[in-house]
Order: sequence, then structure tokens, then C-alpha cells
Amino acid sequence: MRALIVDDSRAMRAVIGKMVGDLGVATTFAANGRDALEQLAAHGRPDFALVDWNMPEMNGFEFLLAVRADPRYADLPLLMVTTETEMSQVMKALECGANEYVMKPFTADILRDKLDMLGLVPAA
Repeated sequence: MRALIVDDSRAMRAVIGKMVGDLGVATTFAANGRDALEQLAAHGRPDFALVDWNMPEMNGFEFLLAVRADPRYADLPLLMVTTETEMSQVMKALECGANEYVMKPFTADILRDKLDMLGLVPAA
């Protein structure tokens, strides 16, 4: 399995990368939505993407809309992983195509549970 991790924080990319890496998932990283679209073009479709909301150039919500508008990625599992905790933001993301929503800070167990809910946890 392969995940695309999109976050403008290098530290957060490393933390999430370690969490999914411990599940046996290979990772590709992007620093913002525009970079993530370039990663999709260069490396093809991952099995899922973990996307921060607040980023420069192209935020996670704009990335979500761009991905859902592209037939190649319309059903790509997307998890918003963000500090945005306002319920209206959560609903906006889910209504526009996010499959799940993880609020920072979170633990590896929470992330694993969300991935498991989507059938994305690799077999041990």
C-alpha cells in the first residue's frame, strides 16, 4: 500500500509518515495541495491520502475539490487530518468528498481506527 501525506509542516509529515509506515504503508509527501497534485501526476494514484486543511498555495480543501473533479482520482480515499475542529468545517469537507476527518492532535491508534473504518489497514 502507498499513502500520499500532504501537510505544510515537515514535522507533521514525519510524524504521520512514521505512523502509517509502522502499518507497512509506503509514503509519498507533499508540502501543499499544488505539490500534491504534482505528486499524483508523477507517481500515480496512491491507495489513500492524508491531507491537512491549512496550507499555503493550495489548501487541503482546494486539493479535495480538485481531486474529486478529476475522474482518475474521484474515488481516491481522502482523510482530512487537521486542526480545523469547527463542525461546519468538518461537514463541509465530508460533503465535498472527504472520506474521513481526523482532528489534530491524534494518536497512532486513532489514525489506525480511521483507516480501518475505510478498509485501508494492511493485513498484519
